[in-house]
Amino acid sequence: MQGNRMLRATILMAVMTLAACGGYERDITLRSFKSNSGGPDEFTIIPGKTLEAPDDFASLPVPTPGGTNLTDQTPNADAIVALGGRASALELRGVPASDGAIVNHASRYGVPADIRTSLATEDEEFRRRKSRFTKFRIARVDRYNQVYKRQSLDPFRETRRFRRMGVRTPTSPPSN
Repeated sequence: MQGNRMLRATILMAVMTLAACGGYERDITLRSFKSNSGGPDEFTIIPGKTLEAPDDFASLPVPTPGGTNLTDQTPNADAIVALGGRASALELRGVPASDGAIVNHASRYGVPADIRTSLATEDEEFRRRKSRFTKFRIARVDRYNQVYKRQSLDPFRETRRFRRMGVRTPTSPPSN
C-alpha cells in the first residue's frame, strides 16, 4: 500500500515537472489559441485585390518597404464604406469635435499624461501574478476570462439593477 502511494506521488511529480518545462520563459499570455493540427492555417492567407492599370503612372505612390500597397485588402474600410460610412474615419486624427464634450467631462478631474504606459505596466504585473502557476499544467487552457472575471460586468444583472432604480433601458431585451 505504501509503495503504491509512493509510485503515484513519483508519477505525479514527473508529470508536473514535464508540464513545467513546456512553458515559455515569461508566459503571461493567459490565452491559448494554438492549433493542434499540423496543416496550414487558411485564415492567415489573404488574397490581394485585383490589379488595375492606373490612368497616370506618375500618380502612383512611392514604394515603401514594409508599407502598404494599392492591392492590400482593407476589410475594415471596405465594411465601413459598404455600410454607408467614410473609410477616412479609420484615420487617427485625435478626438473628433463631436466627442469633445464627453472627453472634457470625463477628464474634468485631470488625466495623467502617461496613462497608457501606466495602465499597460499595471496590467502586465496583474497578468504576471495571475499566470504564476499556469506553467504547471498538462494541457493548455485559455484562462483569460477566469482571470478578468472580477473586472467584468454581467450585463443582465446591470440591466436589472438599472431597471430597479427606474432608469429606462430601451436597448435591452424586455424583462420576462
